[in-house]
Amino acid sequence: METALYRPVKRFLEGLGFEVKGEVRGCDLVALKGKGPPVVVIGELKLAFTLELILQGVDRSAACDEVWLAVRTAVRGRRRERDRRVKKLCRLLGFGLLGVSSRGQVEVLVPAGPWRPRRDGARRSEIVEEHRRRIGDPALGGSTRAPIMTAYRQRALAVAAALAEGPRPTRALKEAAEDASTILLRNVYGWFARVERGVYGLTDAGRAALRRWPPIAAMAEPVAVPARPESGPSLASESRVR
Repeated sequence: METALYRPVKRFLEGLGFEVKGEVRGCDLVALKGKGPPVVVIGELKLAFTLELILQGVDRSAACDEVWLAVRTAVRGRRRERDRRVKKLCRLLGFGLLGVSSRGQVEVLVPAGPWRPRRDGARRSEIVEEHRRRIGDPALGGSTRAPIMTAYRQRALAVAAALAEGPRPTRALKEAAEDASTILLRNVYGWFARVERGVYGLTDAGRAALRRWPPIAAMAEPVAVPARPESGPSLASESRVR
């Protein structure tokens, strides 16, 4: 029962100098500290971290100085309260997050207070670069099972199309993609084969890719493609290339 969390959380807050009472005006617990205008803390208790718990905290936030959410911690394995994304969400909202063990031990998983995430400039630059380098809008938003038509895949297809009529030297492929030599050398998808020094041709996988993604279609609006295995390295390999 959620009530089993109340006394451990009450003791925790009393240890911080608060006077705690349960079920006050719809709140699982309310803690006050100080005379005159007091510091007001509202706590909400749940056996597991849920959207409903977050929504309750949001609803209470305008009526207090701090919101503390308390959940039962897992005896075995990892549950949602230890997910770094959950912790980041609590920080963004300014909510404190407490974990209560079956023995009544209270652990501060996230302290309450204002927080602003540190900007990830490198990731931002990667996102902007990928957006700008893609030709058209070739990927359906929300796709999970089909390979994504990234800017790198578009350039690799352009190189493959330039080799459709037969092997060619690397220097003759720069019109297809500025980084053609790198694409050929890394050969992420297994589409290319070295015929002789500085000369490359298509593999069976490369010809299959051109049938699956005609270069013109690959540059246009998104088209749903049935998911099926693709020869060569996985999409994870591509992400490392980018």
